[in-house]
Amino acid sequence: MTPWVTRLLVLNVIVYFVAAPYAEVVFRQFGWIPALGLVRPWTIITYQFLHANFWHLLFNMIGLFFFGPRLEDRIGSYHFLGLYLLSGVVGGLLSFFTPYAIIVGASGAVFGVLLGFARYWPDEKIYIWGVLPVKARMLVIALALFAVWAGFGGAAGGVAHFAHLGGFLGGWLYLKGLDRYSSGARFRRKVKEAQAPSSPSRRDLDRWRAVDPGRLHPLNREEYERIIEKVEGSGISSLSHQERAFMERVARDA
Repeated sequence: MTPWVTRLLVLNVIVYFVAAPYAEVVFRQFGWIPALGLVRPWTIITYQFLHANFWHLLFNMIGLFFFGPRLEDRIGSYHFLGLYLLSGVVGGLLSFFTPYAIIVGASGAVFGVLLGFARYWPDEKIYIWGVLPVKARMLVIALALFAVWAGFGGAAGGVAHFAHLGGFLGGWLYLKGLDRYSSGARFRRKVKEAQAPSSPSRRDLDRWRAVDPGRLHPLNREEYERIIEKVEGSGISSLSHQERAFMERVARDA
């Protein structure tokens, strides 16, 4: 077990048993009611730790237990907690379709964790009811489609389907941000920028034209002449990064 998966499991279980005798009052005070979100903003977090009944708690905690540890190991504890909470927040926000319903449960957060799991291990087999094997990415797609259908009236049944869909959206948004702004991503962008040739100038073109084609390998000579013809016909700005890199390499080795 990983640190935040353990803490979240323990916290959800403790809150459930402490709140159960006073569920009606607790839900009104700490459950998420979209229409009252602006006057009770704390409930966008607190609702994630309340559950309607024991089975609601059990299924959410099973999902967290099975999918959470590998994801926390993969992205780190800090980012795992961020993904978990953001998924729950977006799940709550997307429940505006039922503005006066009291939303409770960690389902949105757990669905975000499931999406993160499927993002990194898309072909991992998940056994539904311990029998039916389904690839993680296919399970996410099926659950998302069902949430859309059910949320718009197909099978509401007191389940916050839009919170589930919002959980997927929140997880996706967090992972996109992680991919874009992580230190590793910034390093890769800097390396790519350093390796990418700059926009060629007239001086570059003069250096390229100074190359003696007769000294090039026949394959390189053919490519060199093709690129020179392209420049003559379409201008230097028409060259791709690969073509510029080729010409720089030829000019350097000439």
